[in-house]
Amino acid sequence: MSDLPLLLQPENLEDTLTSGNILIVDLSKRDTYNQLHIPGAVHLDYAQIVAASKPVMGLVPDDAALASVFSAVGIDSDTHVIAYDDEGGGRAARLLWTLEVAGHRQGSLLNGGLHAWANEGHPHDHAPVTPVPAHFVVRRDDRPGADHDYIRAHLGDPGYCLLDVRSPAEFTGVKRFADRGGHIPGAVNLEWTGVMDKTRNLRLKPDSELTGMFAAVGATPDREVITYCQTHHRSAHTYIVLRHLGYERVKGYPGSWSYWGNHPELPIE
Repeated sequence: MSDLPLLLQPENLEDTLTSGNILIVDLSKRDTYNQLHIPGAVHLDYAQIVAASKPVMGLVPDDAALASVFSAVGIDSDTHVIAYDDEGGGRAARLLWTLEVAGHRQGSLLNGGLHAWANEGHPHDHAPVTPVPAHFVVRRDDRPGADHDYIRAHLGDPGYCLLDVRSPAEFTGVKRFADRGGHIPGAVNLEWTGVMDKTRNLRLKPDSELTGMFAAVGATPDREVITYCQTHHRSAHTYIVLRHLGYERVKGYPGSWSYWGNHPELPIE
């Protein structure tokens, strides 16, 4: 159902569970999936949609790997993917972002994920669902992503906003998960969980509040916003939130600080 919104409410998903061209993909931990999942949801291990070249993590797999994973889980060019997880949406959002990189923009993030679905009384199952294989063709699209060369070329450009969604301790370098601590020069910080309402099962806060939060740090719709974190897991969620809010110029940085912080030729603050 290509008319489904990018951010899908749990109560609206229940009406579409039997639709023929949607695929619900669960990126929760395997143990969680075995205990509780949305009826009909197939499980996808997060590790299958990211690649690594240590110490750099969170890279995009090559086209052959993406085609294999997406075909095996049952995605083709007509499939509308509804993604969720058990952590507030980070892994699910990374799937949707990766699908965009692969040329597939028919996707929705379940608002609140498994927390909202289960805590608000929607039907669930525990029997594993065997995917029906499909044929996914990768049509690589570079627009959703930015690499270190692209970012470096735009450092100091007022038309761009580097949005670091790690914790404040990571942003300042107090907590370090790379050779160097700190952040990309000129970046602003808004921790990714700040957009979630913990009193409403990790659903997003109201759009007006979100818009104000992003504007307060300078991430406004008139600028191109590049999101990053440690690997582009948390920042994939922020990417989807910004797209939901109508931002037209948004990119995510795969590898993120695990690349930038481990390459001494790149400047830091």
